[in-house]
Amino acid sequence: MTPTTPTPGSLLDLHRAGRLAADYPQVRARLAQATEAEFQQAGQLLARLDPDDVLGAHDRVQQVSVAVTGHGNLAMLVPPLTAELARHGLLLRPTVTDFDAYVHELSDPASELHAARPALALCVLDPMTVIDDLPTPWDLDAVRTALDHRVTLIEGLAERFVAHSGATLVLNTLPLLRRFTAQLVDHRSRGRLGAMWREANARLLRIGDDQPQVVVIDLDPLLADGVPATDPRLSAYAGAHLSAPLLAAYAREVAHLARHLTGRTKKCLAVDLDETLWGGVLSEDGAEGIEVGEGLRGKAFAAFQKVVKQLVSQGVLLTAVSKNDLEPVRDVLRSHPGMVLGEDDFVQVRADWTAKHGHLRELAATIGIGLDSFVFADDSPHECGVVRAQCPEVDVVPLDDEPALHIEKLLADGWFTVRTVTQEDAERTSLYRADAARGELRAAHTSVDDYLNDLGISVTIGPAGPDDIARVSQLTLRTNQFNLTTQRLQPADVRQRVADPAHTVLAVHVSDRFGGSGLTGAVFLRRAGDVLTIENFLLSCRVLARGVEQACLAAVLHAAKAQGVRVVEAAHRATAKNAKVRGLYPDHGFEETGGDGTHTTFRHLLAELPDVPGHIRLIDRPEREER
Repeated sequence: MTPTTPTPGSLLDLHRAGRLAADYPQVRARLAQATEAEFQQAGQLLARLDPDDVLGAHDRVQQVSVAVTGHGNLAMLVPPLTAELARHGLLLRPTVTDFDAYVHELSDPASELHAARPALALCVLDPMTVIDDLPTPWDLDAVRTALDHRVTLIEGLAERFVAHSGATLVLNTLPLLRRFTAQLVDHRSRGRLGAMWREANARLLRIGDDQPQVVVIDLDPLLADGVPATDPRLSAYAGAHLSAPLLAAYAREVAHLARHLTGRTKKCLAVDLDETLWGGVLSEDGAEGIEVGEGLRGKAFAAFQKVVKQLVSQGVLLTAVSKNDLEPVRDVLRSHPGMVLGEDDFVQVRADWTAKHGHLRELAATIGIGLDSFVFADDSPHECGVVRAQCPEVDVVPLDDEPALHIEKLLADGWFTVRTVTQEDAERTSLYRADAARGELRAAHTSVDDYLNDLGISVTIGPAGPDDIARVSQLTLRTNQFNLTTQRLQPADVRQRVADPAHTVLAVHVSDRFGGSGLTGAVFLRRAGDVLTIENFLLSCRVLARGVEQACLAAVLHAAKAQGVRVVEAAHRATAKNAKVRGLYPDHGFEETGGDGTHTTFRHLLAELPDVPGHIRLIDRPEREER
């Protein structure tokens, strides 16, 4: 975090003035540049807030209910977790269960943890869950037995928990303490202990593969950053078996997950070029004078580019925003031998001498995503400050003149963390570049109708199958603009609806002359007698303004009438981002039946049905046998 001098409007000042709850929406910006000490203090102050007081003042603040359980004393987790969620604009509503009650809390559907109905359930594991089971003296066989017993227990608890809860269960690996291994005096035994301990951790990590509703946080990378695993005094006297710094690092990882589950995962990385992707200033040094690929600094910049390319390969959109002339930038991206990134890795390259925040706004409009989907990385404190001031929705990664630290600074906040990478993610850059080609085709036509006819759009709609579940869930988590109710669904929620005969989940695929856009939409239906309810309808911004939404609604309404449905009901839940779809249902023959300004209900009596637009070929995908 970047050190800053506390301002008169610091969180401590707000707390003293009794205005912390009233001014909660300001907390995110204030924490963005907090020092480590200020951040710790913020956690202590924010943890004292009553979430109801915040919601009473700001009913649109998004709260996240988190239940915490485990073997040890976990009171030290709440302040950093509160601050980490607040840093992403979220409000923590915590439930901390009794000491060493995790077996009961996870297994009993009537427990306090289950009663809290959390979005996230944290079962924080520590090494004493194993060590406390050992006899005195102990040997390797005793450790092997204790590890197997504990991991088998946790596997069973995870299975039972997900059978009775819709929450995401978060587990973690067990740190291996030197104070434990050093009790063995021979290196051979220590090696065997390390091997069996890591095998147990590997079993824990695989729980997430077997149970999609479970996420397992690997603590080894956090410990490798120099974080102490435990504080011997707090462990002995307070039963707090994980250190405060480790719990703080763990809280940061949990906050990244919470950000994703609430639909706030970032989608696009906007990078500066000079002193960010290469050393030197292109306009002054020329292509032959910049540092990249060779020399110590040049290799550090190349290493940073490798990390960026790795992110791009998993669906992160990449744009360049630079104060440079465009053609020299393109020449470097196309032909410089030291570059790892090439022009094809970028969705858009903006290089001129105008303000960068203006380019970010234009990119958001051109790509079709919100400004709050951007992360901006730049080495200039001035540019970072201007973007923070002019585009407060954008998260800023301040770099500096030390390229060896660029990687750590970019990855520190897990901006792009998701639960699962889908096929659409791997193809995302090419999909958005195809959108640019569509834009060129649109510019070549004077008539929108001619452009749409020339596109040759096909829309395939039909029941989602097992292979679609991860992507459909991702759409509910990441889509904000064309999302009628913004109901966020985890893969387990989608899977449950797919399996329920009363529900139908339709997957929407769109293609045209430029290729397939992938699974770009979903419709959630529920039938009760002769009434069909559209529980949600969402489309990726990449396929908007082409008539796809009309084609989907027409398909649903025509099928409903053919199947004996009398009325189709629907709703729109207004958010700050989905106002543009407020008129979707009325524009397609639905009549408004009620509402309170935020939640509006509609119905369609199926007397007059909308047609599929003439420029769209609608393909019905038959129901899959796997369902």
